[in-house]
Amino acid sequence: MARRRKGRDISGWLIVDKPAGLTSTAVVNKVRWALDAKKAGHAGTLDPEATGVLAVALGEATKTVPYITDALKAYRFTVRFGQATNTDDAEGEVIASSDARPSDEDIKEALHGFVGEIMQVPPQFSAVKIDGERAYKRARDGEEMEIAARPLWVEELLLTDRPDPDTAVLEMTCGKGGYVRSIARDLGKALGCHGHVVTLRRLWSGPFEADQGITLEQIDALARTPELDAHLLPLETGLADLPELKCTAQGAARLRNGNPGMVVPGDVEYGDEAWASFEGQPVAVGRFKAGELHPSRVFNLAG
Repeated sequence: MARRRKGRDISGWLIVDKPAGLTSTAVVNKVRWALDAKKAGHAGTLDPEATGVLAVALGEATKTVPYITDALKAYRFTVRFGQATNTDDAEGEVIASSDARPSDEDIKEALHGFVGEIMQVPPQFSAVKIDGERAYKRARDGEEMEIAARPLWVEELLLTDRPDPDTAVLEMTCGKGGYVRSIARDLGKALGCHGHVVTLRRLWSGPFEADQGITLEQIDALARTPELDAHLLPLETGLADLPELKCTAQGAARLRNGNPGMVVPGDVEYGDEAWASFEGQPVAVGRFKAGELHPSRVFNLAG
């Protein structure tokens, strides 16, 4: 008999301003403990040394995680020129160096090649699976792998500051699956001087912004109190990019059982993805077809 998971059936989003030095999983575990939540997950991993928006989903909100991971997100990061590392960040060993340093104009010109639909090779030290095993595990054993390039949509990539000849501060807005470390590495190659990331901060992810974030110190101070619950954002915040449709009482009942349910037509085309609500509560996400929502995810919210 499976062991029952302990904790509260609590649903919503807690936006954490992740500090450097912790894994995303460690932050999720801290949030789960502090809220005494039965179920929690996050929408997009940040490297341990990265900071910024880590959106933690609780309970039924975990069903909306794909809509955040698929959304655009923005990063501010500092590139160190003149050195390549085996991890493509400051934590790794220097494997190549150069005395060359690019001008501001050189950088701005090179950035054009990293905007739009690009092909990107993930870092050797990444969570990409190679023959069923995480790349970083094989890299730790000294193995150098051929990792296939994958597409990435880059909406914008700008030079925002040049503190000194060795470093540049960039801001990037991109889609799902982007590695900032790869951008720094490939930019250094394009400029003929090598490069790696020294600081990285996620500014926003979908509807969630760093300004909304609660710190781990605040989480510790408010743990297991109603004051921490007050920081939760509703489940439907994760569906901000989808249209909402109201459903009838009968439609809600059918949707909750996983069947197509009648909804009040709105500004939605046939086949569009949308979410349905009844009396202010999210019921399901699915495809709109002929006056009904055909559910792909159903929310089982108490109350």
